[in-house]
Amino acid sequence: MLEHGLTVFGQWISIAELVGQICALAVVFLAERRTLWTWPVQVGATVLLFAVYTSAHLGGLASRQVAILVISLYGWWAWTRRKDPVYGVVVRKGRLAERLSMAGLFAVGTVAMALLLDALNASWAPWPDAAIFVGTLVAFGAQGLGLVEFWLVWLAVDAVGVPLQIASGLYFSAAIYVVFAALVIHGWWSWNRSATRNRTRVTAASS
Repeated sequence: MLEHGLTVFGQWISIAELVGQICALAVVFLAERRTLWTWPVQVGATVLLFAVYTSAHLGGLASRQVAILVISLYGWWAWTRRKDPVYGVVVRKGRLAERLSMAGLFAVGTVAMALLLDALNASWAPWPDAAIFVGTLVAFGAQGLGLVEFWLVWLAVDAVGVPLQIASGLYFSAAIYVVFAALVIHGWWSWNRSATRNRTRVTAASS
């Protein structure tokens, strides 16, 4: 699937990259709707994109696919336990401590991963590669917990990912990242609204 593909607007795209990014794009739609199908589709995307990023010598992006696979299995399990028969997966806004933890993990993890990638010569762009790797893990972890803020982490990942994909010659993936950003903004709005509704229900029930 890496050796075969098609040309779109003068840019050659492998089948693996095309299908992998389409699956990744579908995950955003599914996550916004809080369906359990989010996770198995994500698993398929990770397998294909691992091959794509390995061939492009982006160690951080390739390694994150393995980590995403593990987190996806956790997310799948977690969402089955947070299912509401009427409203779907229960979502909420993160507490201050959770938000600070997410920001701290993102910052410290990026520094540590960048230094590791540089030391291993595993990426020609270790810092943005590391930021995407760590940001993805933080985002998926928060998504598994049903935290609205995971969408904001994805926005940060997209901001780093677009120029990195362009510099790597993965123009189709860069375009997908731009589409991701628009969908992420809408997803954040949808989850934020649901979190507010859930909080109102809990408050009314306890009063």
